[in-house]
Amino acid sequence: MPTPDLNLLVALDVLLTERSVARAAKRLRLSPSAMSRALARLRETTGDPLLVRAGRGLVPTPRALDMRERVATLVQNGQAVLRPVEALDLKRLACVFTIRATDGFAEYVGPALIARLEKEAPGVRLRFMQKPDKDSAPLREGVVNLEIGVIGPTTGPEIRTQALSRDRFIGVVRQGHALTRGKITPERYAAGRHVMVSRRGLDHGPIDEALRARGLERQVVTIVGAFTTALALARATDLIASVPEQYTANLRVGMFGFPLPVPTDTITVSMLWHPRLDADPAQRWLRSCVREVFLASTSVGGQRRRQRKG
Repeated sequence: MPTPDLNLLVALDVLLTERSVARAAKRLRLSPSAMSRALARLRETTGDPLLVRAGRGLVPTPRALDMRERVATLVQNGQAVLRPVEALDLKRLACVFTIRATDGFAEYVGPALIARLEKEAPGVRLRFMQKPDKDSAPLREGVVNLEIGVIGPTTGPEIRTQALSRDRFIGVVRQGHALTRGKITPERYAAGRHVMVSRRGLDHGPIDEALRARGLERQVVTIVGAFTTALALARATDLIASVPEQYTANLRVGMFGFPLPVPTDTITVSMLWHPRLDADPAQRWLRSCVREVFLASTSVGGQRRRQRKG
């Protein structure tokens, strides 16, 4: 069976409304002969006359009357689908956005982000999802609207990204720790007892490689899956935590931070999303909120650090 021409639905809707080939042609900006050909094709497709002559006008057949409401609904729905997206009304927006990120993001950016969303779009809720890996499947499957993190080799090639900030790792200890006094050398740093962060449970990383290049090795006492856990342990013990400086600014209040005594690469924290969400107005608004709040939080954290140094 050949696929029907769906354009005929628009012609049928207008013909059933106007009940005149001439008026239907004028409304659709067609010639009367083109409109007559459309009616002929409709009759051939449906196997029914649809509109028959009655005096000077046309009257619908029982089949046409039965189809009239369904045809009108189909045309209206089709026009709604193809109509340009209306301006986003944040006050009426009601949905749940899921953000996949490490727990530090929720504590670092969460309060300011929630406050902004409550002010601009009170019907919006945020769901923060743990990020145990860098797999792009949750973005592809639509489980997650937005992901925050460092782009890795497992990030899907189709995933859209936007950099938020560049960060560096620093060492962090409790106040009163031995490293709060005197110069922190690679030897003193390596000689301490360390808590390492690895979502995959690895017992070495870039810092260990940098130490090894100097013939040094640090003692990793425990491995945890989150920076918040590492900082909590370092705050309560003599363990040394190595964490991103900006990303953990709010979590390190009252602790002593210091530049690592060995060179390590900076990291770029980015937003990631699936391309199907690229043009959606609500999704674009969410991304702009996250970016602006993240940058504002980073700026505030930098000002606080400069004030403490001053």
